[in-house]
Amino acid sequence: MIDLVVLCTAAFLAGGLNAIAGGGSFLTFPALVFTGVPVIAANATSAVAVFPGYASGALGFLGELRSFDRRMLLRLVGLSVVGGVAGSLLLLVTPASVFNWVVPWLLLFATILFLLGGRINSWIVSRGKAESNGWLTTLLVSIYGGYFNGGLGIVLLALFSAQGMRDLNLMNGLKNVLSFVLSAASVLTFALAGVVYWKEAIVMMVAATVGGYVGARLARRMPVAMVKLIVIIVGLVMTTVFFMRSI
Repeated sequence: MIDLVVLCTAAFLAGGLNAIAGGGSFLTFPALVFTGVPVIAANATSAVAVFPGYASGALGFLGELRSFDRRMLLRLVGLSVVGGVAGSLLLLVTPASVFNWVVPWLLLFATILFLLGGRINSWIVSRGKAESNGWLTTLLVSIYGGYFNGGLGIVLLALFSAQGMRDLNLMNGLKNVLSFVLSAASVLTFALAGVVYWKEAIVMMVAATVGGYVGARLARRMPVAMVKLIVIIVGLVMTTVFFMRSI
């Protein structure tokens, strides 16, 4: 019962965070590890838990997405599928001991990205140059997303800025579409490999969906800066905890 409460609470809060500012995986992944799920299975199950929210997020930007070049969109989607599968397969062949060592560094990286995301995007925009090898970086970002979902939204927004995009609504729509696609590829790979803890995943999916709805309503009332501060604090605390576990 305690485990169920922990998982539901973490997923509910994660859904709310993702709706407002992102960073929900900082809660779902540690909660699964806390309840005894092995780290690699916890990462896979966490990806399943937050997966539905990306679809609803993408639907909110249909107008912008319809105006986007269809061939470019298909290319980005295709790269996301390939990268999502490659990243999830990389996770599956990573020894648990290695992943235990890598996790705190990934959490720290994601936390720093979340903290500096706005500055990173502003710096890229100030350069005023579109990236020439967009397909390669899109593939690499997708591999990262398939391997470890934390901070993916920030990385994608920075990627779009580097490719010369300036419409924030379009960028957010693309971010949700690619997150959904590569997460779908990862979830399918994890499911076929049998590493997902489905009982925990289904419970967390429901809680995260409810949390996302509540978070979307709260987003109009709660200062985003406050929510971002909470996400950063949670990220730093979780990073410290996992560094201590890896010692």
